[in-house]
Amino acid sequence: MLELFTSQGCSSCPPAEALLGELALDADLLPFSFHVTYWNHLGWEDTASSQSATERQAAYARRLGEGHFTPQLVIDGRRSVVGSRRTEVAAAVSQAKAETGSEVATTLSRRNDRIDIRVGSGVGNAQVILVGFDRAVRTPIARGENGGRTILQTHVVRSLRTLGTWSGKPLEFSEGPPAGQEVAVIVQQSDGRIVGAARLTSRL
Repeated sequence: MLELFTSQGCSSCPPAEALLGELALDADLLPFSFHVTYWNHLGWEDTASSQSATERQAAYARRLGEGHFTPQLVIDGRRSVVGSRRTEVAAAVSQAKAETGSEVATTLSRRNDRIDIRVGSGVGNAQVILVGFDRAVRTPIARGENGGRTILQTHVVRSLRTLGTWSGKPLEFSEGPPAGQEVAVIVQQSDGRIVGAARLTSRL
């Protein structure tokens, strides 16, 4: 799972967002774009920004012992790199793919107007989080560092909903759909590590 922390007001971010779009073509990866709020006072208010994105990045900064910056790419909740540095991103993604760990079987399905989530058995404790996101957002930027540009962003997170705590035993939820075109679920331990994830097929 890849989490890009970005902003429409950051001139260094469009290359990272373009790279995230390329990575989204890899079926083995689940990328998200989280738009933070702390660029909003510098001439352009990011139309996709949310306080939950800013808080999520701050939590990673505490867990990983690093500062927060844009564009920051967090991989599986375990490590981060500058999201526009293609070679470093490729190396970190390859390392994550090579690692084996206590992955938890996680599935999503749609039943009428409900989303059914199933988390399998395993060891440990984790939060089960429902994610709503848009596949692609094209935004004309009027002011700020990117003023005059139109930026294409991929897998833009629109909502996060914590469903409950998984404690090693199989768990099921039935939820209303979140905001956004697409739906995913992640299973995240208290140390930030992602131990389960799944994406539902497109609504459109």
